[in-house]
Amino acid sequence: MYYRRLGNTGLRVSEIGFGTIPILQGSVPVLPEYFNLDDQTAIAVLEYAFSLGCNLFDTAIVPEYGDAEIKLGKFAKHIGRERIVISDKARFFTGNEMYQGVLDSCANLGTFADIYFVHQVDRAHEDEVFQKGGALDALTELKREGRIRFAGIASHYYDILLRGAQDRRVDVLQGSGNIFERGMLERIKTEPLFQEKGILVNKVYAAGLLPAFFKENILIQGVLSYPISCALIGLGSIAQVKTAMDWDTRAQLAAIPSFEDVLMILEKHYLPIPCDRCQRCKCLYKEAIAADMDKQMFMESEASVIETEIHTLFRQYQYFYMGKDYWALKKLGLGIAQSAAQCRRCTQMPCLELCPQKIRIPDEIQRIAELVERYAIL
Repeated sequence: MYYRRLGNTGLRVSEIGFGTIPILQGSVPVLPEYFNLDDQTAIAVLEYAFSLGCNLFDTAIVPEYGDAEIKLGKFAKHIGRERIVISDKARFFTGNEMYQGVLDSCANLGTFADIYFVHQVDRAHEDEVFQKGGALDALTELKREGRIRFAGIASHYYDILLRGAQDRRVDVLQGSGNIFERGMLERIKTEPLFQEKGILVNKVYAAGLLPAFFKENILIQGVLSYPISCALIGLGSIAQVKTAMDWDTRAQLAAIPSFEDVLMILEKHYLPIPCDRCQRCKCLYKEAIAADMDKQMFMESEASVIETEIHTLFRQYQYFYMGKDYWALKKLGLGIAQSAAQCRRCTQMPCLELCPQKIRIPDEIQRIAELVERYAIL
């Protein structure tokens, strides 16, 4: 195992980190499939990862992610708290909720968290998190009190991570990416502001789907080829830990597949949309109709207009064909009909010029809508 600098925190963390979701027990809405490990088995798996050099363990607050946080606290006491780095998170956006959430996490862990993230910050809650008195201010206060060491922002959105990179209160960022969904990693690589922040990357296996097409070491090394601090892998068994960590990340492997190579491999199984999730393809439909209406008319009509996240629709389409069919279809059903209808009404179609891959976005959205309708009937 090799180690990398975690931004300007002074910490050095293992290149491969342990994601603790698979060691949980309990019904977890965000992850219906889990390993359901008891305490003894979970600690054994964690200890095996530690023996291979892993020192960063990432978890999340109870009950959203089951009891993984509690199990990690027991492991920290077992192995020696000073020997590991604990990364924790909660999906709270106001200052009061986040402050109490951290106190609850510390109680569950039985110790402090080295890094604490505002989890899954999205556009709907972005300003709430960053504003005065928001969740980020609460983490800053908790740092002063010594309850956490560093504050972080975790998000699937590049623009929000960039805002975090510009904010002095933020020490560490957590985003997602892999050799297929590499667009955000490519943008991080070329933006100097990210160099001062520690960067953790999740979804390296794309929710466990990519190992069906590529070897795990290729997936991990592909992410580690970017200027990040740590690749987080969700692990729930000794065998999975061994596969992820028991190899030399700097050994010569087969060449990391290019984006075009990835598409060629996936094309053997389905027709992929050539989207790397760079998130440059903004849907400007709301702005366009607002410009054509007076303010009052737009406010009255806005309730019927949704913001289409093009890259998210494309991801769910890919995941449907890569193996998470029911989960992806359920997600796609949330607003796809309305997005497709808005897309048909849009006459300017600026998304076509914004897409570096030159994807025929309106055509693909109609195809996804037809897919959802077809399977809904079945």
